[in-house]
Amino acid sequence: MGFTIEIPKHIPNPRTTISDSEHDSSMIALGRTLFHDPILSRDTSISCASCHSQYNGFTHSDHPLSHGIDNRIGKRNAPSLANLAWSESFMWDGASFSLEAQVLTPLTSHHEMDNSLDTIIKRLKMHDTYPAMFQSAFTDGSITIAKILKAIASFELQFVSFHSRYDSVQQYMASFTEQEQSGYSIFKQHCNTCHQEPLFTNNSFAHNGLSMNDTLKDLGRYAITNAIQDMRHFKVPTLRNIVYTFPYMHDGRFSRLRDAINHYAYNIDTTDEHRDILHSMKFTSNQITDLMAFLHTLTDKSFLFQPNFSDPKFSQRVKQ
Repeated sequence: MGFTIEIPKHIPNPRTTISDSEHDSSMIALGRTLFHDPILSRDTSISCASCHSQYNGFTHSDHPLSHGIDNRIGKRNAPSLANLAWSESFMWDGASFSLEAQVLTPLTSHHEMDNSLDTIIKRLKMHDTYPAMFQSAFTDGSITIAKILKAIASFELQFVSFHSRYDSVQQYMASFTEQEQSGYSIFKQHCNTCHQEPLFTNNSFAHNGLSMNDTLKDLGRYAITNAIQDMRHFKVPTLRNIVYTFPYMHDGRFSRLRDAINHYAYNIDTTDEHRDILHSMKFTSNQITDLMAFLHTLTDKSFLFQPNFSDPKFSQRVKQ
């Protein structure tokens, strides 16, 4: 991969071991190639990167809901993939408790890649370069689904984002402006319970106060647990790189960050008995502006434009 992952002192230890980019470089390179390759989808039209664009914090910006082959539309917005090594579960409803298991879901989902595992293995075995890449990445060189999942997950675990202005402030290398400091104070008072710093998520599931989308009828984590207290609860997303990860919420209904904040300020759905203690926060217009100024400090451009995360085929074309 050619770069070193640095975890600052103010960041807790990851829950999942991150593959070493030097010693596991062949496996990570394989995962990177697979992540960007549409060969994994049934009609070879989309890749993992189709819904998880690096320049949007590994989510997408051109439509509210994820799109699959044949322009099929899912029911949720693609979540950001930043700092996955610190996650306890994956997907908006926490359906997967390991990153490798999560990778499997889009490969076979009807609304996403809609492929069969046998077809994927056959294609890779017949490919010009993949057999050699598997041989380099794994001792016996065989191509299996388990190895495909491990390689992609190993690459995704490299998506570490802790080089924002906020992080520089925490390391006493920079200072907030007066407006950013005001926004930080507002954030700590009203938002930090769920979006706990420094990860800016508490990895829990919560009701986001949205009214039910009558078309999607998404019950959130309840569909996984059947526990009534999980009704319409969704995983709390990280706010890191939030300026770039629009549209917002599990169904992508807000295209602007200010609209998402306005929802929490004024438009919480008070009719749902399962919404926990969430209530409207009644921010003033100036407070919202200050809060947005602080949220801008969570942008990590070294992450968004890290060349080791981009499509390797594009990188090769650029070098030529």
